[in-house]
Order: sequence, then C-alpha cells, then structure tokens
Amino acid sequence: MQRQTITEIAAALREGSVTSRQLTEAALARIDAGDGALNAFITVTKDQALIAADAADAVLAAGNGGPLTGVPIAHKDIFCTRDILTTCGSRILDNFVSPYDATVVSNLAAAGAVVVGKTNMDEFAMGSSNETSFFGPVANPWDTARSPGGSSGGSAAAVAAGFVPAATGTDTGGSIRQPAALTGITGFKPTYGRVSRYGMIAFASSLDQAGVLSLTAEDAALMMQAIAGFDPRDSTSADCPVPEYAAVLGSSLEGKRVGIPAEFFDAGLEAESAACIRAAITVFEALGATAEEVSLPHIDASVPTYYIVAPAECSSNLSRFDGVRFGHRHADPKDLEELYKLTRKEGFGAEVKRRIMTGTYVLSAGYYDAYYLQAQKARQLIADDFRRCFESVDILAGPTTPTPAFRLGEKMDDPVQMYLNDIYTIGVNLAGLPGVSLPCGFSAGLPVGLQLIGPAFGEQTVLNFAHRYQQQTDWHLKTPDCVAGS
Repeated sequence: MQRQTITEIAAALREGSVTSRQLTEAALARIDAGDGALNAFITVTKDQALIAADAADAVLAAGNGGPLTGVPIAHKDIFCTRDILTTCGSRILDNFVSPYDATVVSNLAAAGAVVVGKTNMDEFAMGSSNETSFFGPVANPWDTARSPGGSSGGSAAAVAAGFVPAATGTDTGGSIRQPAALTGITGFKPTYGRVSRYGMIAFASSLDQAGVLSLTAEDAALMMQAIAGFDPRDSTSADCPVPEYAAVLGSSLEGKRVGIPAEFFDAGLEAESAACIRAAITVFEALGATAEEVSLPHIDASVPTYYIVAPAECSSNLSRFDGVRFGHRHADPKDLEELYKLTRKEGFGAEVKRRIMTGTYVLSAGYYDAYYLQAQKARQLIADDFRRCFESVDILAGPTTPTPAFRLGEKMDDPVQMYLNDIYTIGVNLAGLPGVSLPCGFSAGLPVGLQLIGPAFGEQTVLNFAHRYQQQTDWHLKTPDCVAGS
C-alpha cells in the first residue's frame, strides 16, 4: 500500500483485502527503515497506533466507518495530542506531554484515522526550510541534500516518501503549500477560520491556519471534510456550514475563468518553473476554462508586511513560554528574572529569537504607528486586490515557489533570501484565502508546484480545479527514488 491514496486504501479496507492493522504495521516499518535518512518524525506512536488500528478494524468489520477509518496518517508536531509529546520543534517544549487533543486531532480520531506519529517542523513554525528545528533538519525525499521546505517539512517528506498517505500541517505564510511544492505532493490551506485553531500552538494568530498534505486533491477533500467546521473553543472559528467537498469533484470547468497574476511571473521566477506553470494553465483551457491576466498591485508589499505582522503576534504568543508552567526550565536560576531570561535563552533557537525581537520592537512605544499600523494598512490593500480579482475570475493560478528545492544550508545565513522563498504564498495568508499547491512538472529533476487560489470559503472551487487538473495529468503520480517500486 506504499504511495497509495486514501481513496485507494479506503476501498481496499472496505473490500477486506487488507486490514488497518496490516496497513499500520507496514507504515511503521517504512518509517523505521527509511526515516533515518529523512528525519521526518520527531515521535513515532507505535503502541497507540496499533490500538487505534485494531479499533478501526472492529468498526469496519461491523460494516461501519467512513473514508478515513483505518487509514494511517501523521500530525505535524504543532498540534496538541493527549498523552503524547508535543514539541513544536523546540527545545523549550522538548519535554511537554499535552493533557488534551487539538480539535483537528480529535476530529480525525473521530473519523477513524490512525495516527502513527508526530512530524518534524521548523521551530514554532518559523522557517521555510525545516532547518530551524531543535531536532535537526528534514531532508527532501527527491534529494536528501535539499530542503523539503517548511515549516511543515516533516509532514511533506513523510507523505512524499510514502510513509503515510496524508498528514496535517499548518500554514502561516505558505508552510503547507511551499513544502508540498518542493516535495511534489498536494498541499491544501483552507480559508482562515474554516478549521479550528484550538490546540494548535500559536505562532501568528491572525495568520495561522490548519490544513492537509496528501497525494491528491481528492484525498485533501476527504481530510478537509473531517477537520473543517465551527468550534466554539476557537474565537476565530467561522460559524458557517461546511459543504460536501468531495461532492463537487469532477465538475465541469466550462466557462470558468482563470486569473494569472502578472506580478507572480517576475524576474525572480525560475524560467523552467514558469514554463511548467504556463503549461499547466493550458490544461484548464483545454477543459473549457478561459485564462486572462490580472493584477495584484500591492502584492510586492506582502513579504515586508508579513514580517512585521507575524513577528508582532509571535512576540505576544511566545511570551507564555517562560519556564514557570510547562516545558524547559533553567536548572538553577538565582531569581525569577534570571529564570525567565535563561530559560528563554536556552529554549529558543536563533530564528525564533530573531522574530521575537523584531515583533517586540515594532510593537514598542514610538514604533507601533510607524511599523505595525502601516503593515496592517498594507495588509488591507493586499486583501482588497484579491477581492477585486475575484469579481472577474473564479480562481487565480501561478507558481507556489520561485525555484524548486534549494540545498540544505544554502539560505540559512541570509534570512531575507529565505523569507523571499514564500513571496508567492504570503499574500494568501494576509488575505485569509484558501489555496492549494499541486505538482505540475519538474525542473532539473525536482518537482515544481502550481498554486491555485480561491475566494474566501471557496474551498470547493479550489479543490475541484486541482482535481480536474490531476485527472488530466500524472505529475502527482511521480515518486522519488526512496519509494519502493518507483
């Protein structure tokens, strides 16, 4: 069942040709054999997974269950999981065992999914290469000398390598879509508020959104069906009905309009990647859609805007990690002030410290109006640009990243170059919109990602466009050499 989709696995479970326990044991064996080269997992939950698999088999034997019942998955280690280590990729939480489940975790458990472990990630989701993790970098299955992207790089690598058919992730500025692009899989970020953030450890509360990484858009729709919905425990959760995502897959694109943002095809976009994106758009045209150029005139401000808003919010959110209530604690402080200082000095990595300092600065007296307030105004202009585009088109299509996967260590000494890797994804978070990245070709043997962006709560449109593309192409079927039989 390696590199089988959720849809295929669910069918096999239903017909009885395989059991959840067999699937789970096989997934655990693949992780044991292959993760030494990738470092995709922080924690493997073998005992809990086998118990859950046996429970799923009992449900299936009774003729019950849904499309996720018995399917092995993984969670990004930013979601609280009861009685399981939850680290956020940080030393400051390297001993934290959560007393409760995040809503995403409990929803997937209720759907019958079997969790085999918690995946590696950039520390507190701050990074674009999965190199800021206290537990070491994650390698890209297509080339282990290269980054899988971040911050959900562990989840992306686990799916791309065939350890699990799907995994959860979070996307604050592209952290699902960018690693999906660099590892050749499908990564879906829903509208802000569509999926509960309860139990998802916060980085930037107005930007963070849970989503999924999978092999296909169809599988993303099945995962989304389980995790989406209103949650009274999350004040930012949208109280609106959740549609049947899979029901519209395969719908006609005849007469649909695809917008191509001119600003996305700039000098920073690698030529071969641009050619792959252009070729992908012709597939939509062949399916009856029309394509036209549109403009997002303020999108160039998205990176500086993001790197004011996000650090400001992280400065506030990470103040709770002080060595007093949970997590790492300095061994022998002289007083309370030293406890705070030394715990945070020891517990946080360089990138987290950089963003805390930046955020504290832009929120400080005398600088709030000059930086944070101006960034919020720019954010509104960016959101308005997207809104105007969707008055004339149904979806936007463009690149997910400027280049394919870069080498590990290549950008660690230049934070600005690292930040620019998310130049095409950040605006979507600032506007709170749904987006997906799916493979659309290769450049120098490495996957290239096509990004599709929809209007607020337009997940069905985004998923249907992605699904129709995958029905016409086979890029999502390509596998790295580390996958047996590829």
